Amino acid sequence: MGHHDRPYYASKETLWKTIWSWIYTVDHKKIGVMYLCAVLLMFFLGGVFAMALRAELWEPITNVTKQVQAEVQATDDAGRLVYENGAEVLVPVLNDDETPVLDADGEPKVEPKKNDAGQKVNAEGEPLGDPVMTPEVDADGNPVYEEVIEREGELFKGWTSESGTVNSNNVYNRLFSLHGTIMVFLFIIPAIPAALGNIFLPIMLGAKDVAFPKLNLGSWYIYIIGGLFAVYSLIAGGVETGWTFYTPYSTSTNWGSVTSMVLAAFILGFSSIFTGMNFIVTVHKLRVPGMGWFDMPLFIWALYATSIIQVLATPVVGITLLMLVFERTLGIGIFDPALGGDPVLYQHFFWFYSHPAVYIMILPGFGIVSELIAVHSHKRLFGYRAIAFSSIGIAAVSFLIWGHHMFTSESPSANVVFSALTFLVGLPTAIKVFNWTSSLYKASISWTTPMLYAAFFIFCFTIGGLTGPPLATLATDIHLHDTYFVVAHFHYVMMGGTVLAFLGGLHHWWPKFTGKMYNENWARLASILVFIGFNITFFTQFFLGTQGMPRRYATYVPEFELLHKISTFGSWVLAIAFLMHAVVFAFSLAGGRRAPRNPWGGLTLEWYADSPPVEHNFSHEPLLTHGPYDYDLVVPPGWDPADYPLPDPEAVARAHGH
Repeated sequence: MGHHDRPYYASKETLWKTIWSWIYTVDHKKIGVMYLCAVLLMFFLGGVFAMALRAELWEPITNVTKQVQAEVQATDDAGRLVYENGAEVLVPVLNDDETPVLDADGEPKVEPKKNDAGQKVNAEGEPLGDPVMTPEVDADGNPVYEEVIEREGELFKGWTSESGTVNSNNVYNRLFSLHGTIMVFLFIIPAIPAALGNIFLPIMLGAKDVAFPKLNLGSWYIYIIGGLFAVYSLIAGGVETGWTFYTPYSTSTNWGSVTSMVLAAFILGFSSIFTGMNFIVTVHKLRVPGMGWFDMPLFIWALYATSIIQVLATPVVGITLLMLVFERTLGIGIFDPALGGDPVLYQHFFWFYSHPAVYIMILPGFGIVSELIAVHSHKRLFGYRAIAFSSIGIAAVSFLIWGHHMFTSESPSANVVFSALTFLVGLPTAIKVFNWTSSLYKASISWTTPMLYAAFFIFCFTIGGLTGPPLATLATDIHLHDTYFVVAHFHYVMMGGTVLAFLGGLHHWWPKFTGKMYNENWARLASILVFIGFNITFFTQFFLGTQGMPRRYATYVPEFELLHKISTFGSWVLAIAFLMHAVVFAFSLAGGRRAPRNPWGGLTLEWYADSPPVEHNFSHEPLLTHGPYDYDLVVPPGWDPADYPLPDPEAVARAHGH
């Protein structure tokens, strides 16, 4: 086998040369595989933090609180709470004339027992204020103490300090902040473009590589540097700002770790910009001869629209985050009102990027679903041009609707404008869903794992889309703003959309870039469990939101306990399903059967390449003789016409002008 006929990942003469060839590679496939490994690792870390969040929300109070309540197990004859030894926990509140103080219901008020110095004491009269076993310190360096707090007749244990700073939810805040930051900046934004896009965009265009191979390698190392800053932030104590880094949280908490995480997001933005620039030039300049704009696969159209957003929007958030760092380090009054700044200005800058970033996340998923439906239903896509133009339309409208994140801090006229624009973005998205479902009509569907994920995507993303209008409508958003309804809507769009599409694309192209098939039965089972676990986890949260459960709270009233337990149970099913997928892929790499060139019957150019592709993608320059979805005209490469429905002879004759 010649040098140029070997698989792209073939080993060199020695182990050191093999490692060196990956470190300094400019092969887009190797860079894409490295991105894929990195984003999967980030997905795992983000998932661990998510599981920790759901475990915390299993009950309305924390495990620490349960330990305090365990000491209170009985009531005396008068109905008063007592310890096991019969000593009172609560004592009545008396007026100056020794008569009981009554509450709003006419019942005597009670308070925790205190000594003469006014300190709360336990049943033995000992003060409640001894340092915890591993003392923590607050922002001023004072030791943190345990304290029993009586709240609405129930005992809770909170974490307080001598300075009065309450730290009871710090760990929870750090968990959900790290979950959001890792999932958004380190996983979901680069997952499809930088990983699957890097591997397959040049091959689908018939090119040997991207336009700027060295810039592509540079974007990978910039991603790694940004990831290292994020890891340092994790080691340094984490952040409590949420993934949005809203001021004043980001200007007043955890100086080192917050600054490090903000710099991580800033650095990762450059990786995103470089990838977008590379893809735009590659699409314009490196298409195989004969491939016009409307001969490109829809996955390429989606990546092209995504790249436009990356190049135009990412610099805005980069400058914003840099200003935030300057404010923290130099005390410049840009966003801090104490220094003459405006915290809402930060939100405008941030969402001007971050709402287009939502489409950086979802647009590549749209492209994948278009490929999955066409290939696994063996049918020409309905409305190819409408789907292609809708991707560009989404990219354009995405820049106009950032203000709907700030309905509570804008003027009524601005709210009306942004509400109307938010409804507008639903039109190009609805076009895609309509065309996908129309394409499935009378199709010859193969229910492979990728096709299952395409169907699950349409179901979940439609729910995500239909739950958007209540948030865009000013009257209903008043009630739903900052509730779990927003959490559920966001995850139905991002996870029910992007992640399901990513998993579908990964299964779809796995045989092509690894050269190995996976166990289809186990993969199908895992995909079904993903669908079930996802819907149990997040559909429940719509009910939590409509009932008024606020998001980002570590504790909640007991009325929400059942719904939280159902949601947490769903997260366990989801975790099991992802582990099953990991095992399926591991067994595929270790001993999967060799993949044929075209296992699914696709017509786009990657199915003309070997499985896995050679170093320069094709042994000979490919020749484009048909469109990407001409299933009514062409038998897929590598397929026997006896095993594939022959094209209609009359349609073939018309296509060739006979």
